[in-house]
Amino acid sequence: MADDVKVLGMPAESGRWILVIIGTIIELCLGAVYAYSILSVPLKKIFTDPTSAGGFGLTVSAIEMQLPYIVSLAMFALTMPLVGKYIESLGPKKVGMIGGIIVGLGWILASFATSPTSLALLYGFVAGAGVGIAYGCPITTSARWFPDKRGLAVGLTLLGFGFSAFITGKIADMLTANFGIFNTFRFLGIGFLALIVVFSMFLVFPPAGWCPRGWNPPAAVASIKKADFTREEMVKTKTFFGLWICYTIGALAGLMAIGVAKPAGMEVAGNAGINELAAGVLMTNLILPFAICNAGGRPLFGTLTDKLTPPRAAILSYVLIIIASLLVYLNPASVNMYAIAFSLLWLCLGGWLAIAPAATASYFGTKDYARNYGLVFTAYGVGAIIGNLMAGAAKDLLGGYVNVFPYVAVLSVFGIVVAFILLRPPTPAAAKAVSVSETKKPSI
Repeated sequence: MADDVKVLGMPAESGRWILVIIGTIIELCLGAVYAYSILSVPLKKIFTDPTSAGGFGLTVSAIEMQLPYIVSLAMFALTMPLVGKYIESLGPKKVGMIGGIIVGLGWILASFATSPTSLALLYGFVAGAGVGIAYGCPITTSARWFPDKRGLAVGLTLLGFGFSAFITGKIADMLTANFGIFNTFRFLGIGFLALIVVFSMFLVFPPAGWCPRGWNPPAAVASIKKADFTREEMVKTKTFFGLWICYTIGALAGLMAIGVAKPAGMEVAGNAGINELAAGVLMTNLILPFAICNAGGRPLFGTLTDKLTPPRAAILSYVLIIIASLLVYLNPASVNMYAIAFSLLWLCLGGWLAIAPAATASYFGTKDYARNYGLVFTAYGVGAIIGNLMAGAAKDLLGGYVNVFPYVAVLSVFGIVVAFILLRPPTPAAAKAVSVSETKKPSI
C-alpha cells in the first residue's frame, strides 16, 4: 500500500513533508492571536486620542484593552476541544476551511470596532472561535502521516503558531505605519482567510492502515499495562485536578507575558529613558527571541517531561517563572532584564503546551485521549483570563505592569506545592476501579 499512495503527485514518504509545510503556514496565520500586544498599542491610541485620525476619545483602562485578547484565547480554548470529532467525520480539509473563513471574518469585522468591548466581540469572539476550529486540522494531519516521526512532525507544524507573533507583528507594524490600524485588520483578515482556506484544501488523512515504506509499528510491551481512563473516570482523580491547576498557573504566566509584551516593554523602556518611537521599534524586534523561545519550549519541555517525569518538568518551569518574575519586578528600568524575563516566560508557555498533553497521555492513557485533553485544555483559557485580568489590574490600580509579577511568583510557588503533592500517577486503587468498570461494561 505504501508504494501506491501519493501526496500531491509525489510518493507519500516525500509528499507528506509538504503537508507539514502547509500545516506550518496555516498555524502561522492562526498564531497571529499572539501578536495582540503589538496591535494593542496603536489600538489604544486610536480609542483614546481624539486628535488622531478617526480617534474616538474614550477613557480606556488597561483591563479593557486586554479584553479582546482574553476573549480570543478563551474562545480558542473552548472551541478547540469541541471540533475533534468533526475533524474525524468531515475531514481536516472541510473543518480547516470553515475555521479559516471564520478567522478571516473575525479580523475583517475587527476593523469596524469602536471600543475595546466591540473589538472583544468582533475580533475576540469570532476570530478566536475560528482559531479553535482550524487549530487541530494541520496537527492531526501531520500526526496521521508520520506514525514513525509523530513528535517531530507535530512539533514542526506548531512552529508556525509559535513564530507567528514576530512575523505577523512585523507585518502589522509596517501596515499600521502606512495604512492605519483598522486597514491593517482588514488586510490581515483577507490574507488569513485566503491562505487558510487555500492551504486547507490540501489537508487529507492517509488511507486506513497506511505506514511508511519499510517501517513497522513497534510491538506493544505486554508486561506494561496502564489503565485507560475515560473522561468521567479521569475527573474523579486527584491527579486531574493537580494537572488542571498546574496547567492554569503555567498558562496564566505565559499568556499574560504574551498579552502585555509590548505595553509592558514600553513601560520598562520609558523608565529607562528611551523615547517612545525607539522603544516601539525595539519592543517589536524583541518579539523574535520571545517567539523563538515560545516555539522551542515545546520540544525542550516535551523531552524533559519524558526524561524527568511531568511533575519535575512542571516544577522546573515554575522555578524559571519565579526567576523571570523577580528579574522584571526588581529591575523595572532594565530592558535587558525585561528581555531575559519575558524570554523565560514565553519559553515556559511553550513548555506547558508540551507538559500538559504528555502528562494527560501518561497518567490517563490514550483510549479517550481527545476528550481527556480537551477538558484539561480548558485550563489554558482560564489561565488566559486570570493572567490578563491580573496584568490589567496591576496597571490600573498599582501603576504599572511590572507590579503584577510578585503575584505571579507567589502563584508559581503554589504550583510547585500542587505539582509535588498531586501531579503523580493515579493510585493503583483508582486504576483498578477503572479496569473493573471497563470489564463490567456491556458490549454494544
